[in-house]
Amino acid sequence: MNITHASFITVPVTDQDAALRFYTETLGFQITADLQMPPGRWLQVAPAGAQTVLTLSGPGMGGFTPGSTQGIMFVTSDVDADCERLRAAGAEVEGPDEQPWGRMAQFTDPDGNRFMLLTEKEGF
Repeated sequence: MNITHASFITVPVTDQDAALRFYTETLGFQITADLQMPPGRWLQVAPAGAQTVLTLSGPGMGGFTPGSTQGIMFVTSDVDADCERLRAAGAEVEGPDEQPWGRMAQFTDPDGNRFMLLTEKEGF
């Protein structure tokens, strides 16, 4: 196998502009693509330097259901500070909690898509 990385992960949203504000202003992600193409807007965001991007898929794009994304883990150098920032922005946050592999929390975007944050334990 010659697979090197995932290109993008689809995150279905109800309102691409509102989602874009959350992902750029709250999470600090960068816009990597914002194009009009059939059947609609192709909108992608990612943390700086990431190989894998998130495609914020609006209604009618691929038949995905907003709020159905789960299990994507973002690694952060300070999960506690990020949780405070998310809560201040009105996001639903659980944790952070200490785990054998590091300090971890969960949060949802405005559409209910669920993500995890992890500050990895040294040596893990």
